[in-house]
Amino acid sequence: MRYISTRGSAPELGFCDALLAGLATDGGLYVPQSWPRVTPLATSNYAHQAAHIMQAFVGDEIDAAVFSQLCDEAYSSFRHPDVAPLVQIGPEQYLLELFHGPTLAFKDVALQLIGRLFDHVLTQRNQRVMIVGATSGDTGSAAIDGVKHCSNVDIVILYPNGRVSDVQRRQMTTVESPNVHCVAIDGTFDDCQDLVKAMFNDAPFRDANSLSAVNSINWARVMAQTVYYFTALQSLGTKASFSVPTGNFGNVLAGWIAKQMGAS
Repeated sequence: MRYISTRGSAPELGFCDALLAGLATDGGLYVPQSWPRVTPLATSNYAHQAAHIMQAFVGDEIDAAVFSQLCDEAYSSFRHPDVAPLVQIGPEQYLLELFHGPTLAFKDVALQLIGRLFDHVLTQRNQRVMIVGATSGDTGSAAIDGVKHCSNVDIVILYPNGRVSDVQRRQMTTVESPNVHCVAIDGTFDDCQDLVKAMFNDAPFRDANSLSAVNSINWARVMAQTVYYFTALQSLGTKASFSVPTGNFGNVLAGWIAKQMGAS
């Protein structure tokens, strides 16, 4: 599988290079050249289903057995055995529970895997990167938890001082891993985001510090979120319409991509 920029002028990349790159050099987002068609496995094991569905995007860049093991490790940290259980709440109404991860945020579903993907690829290449991100709370907590045990990843999270919940602040600032760094900014979330964008737009600085990202600009975030649309439909056993609360549109985009892949 090859990856191209949404803006069309950055070089094509393979999966591992797209994973580490985050933004394309032309400012676009890396996406697959085409949407693979996938038939889900007849299994209720979320990690096995995830490995099967996402292998179409990973291709031969990561050995299938290794990728399956990374999925097993990522989803073993969830409190519910189904990872993303579908719960009926009314007549023909169901809730897809995405809060069973370590930080209680739906972003754990992708970030528990992405941290392990980063560390695996970087170990193979003998490289190290610095993830930089801005958060209003849940992204920072989930990103930090996803990489706190990584040997080849440093993470720097900017958050607006006094504008995140106390629980989220503690989730971010009480992690003792030496690769985790949180910075409180006197300003708004937009001010934090502007600082991060400035760092990524400064190409010499970005390259000198090996910057990378794990927010929704990173294809792997969206890729990992396609899985629970497949598992929800499989649990339901019929077609369904999804109502998705969205901020950066990554979560609902994953649902659209799952549909292109054959989820229905």
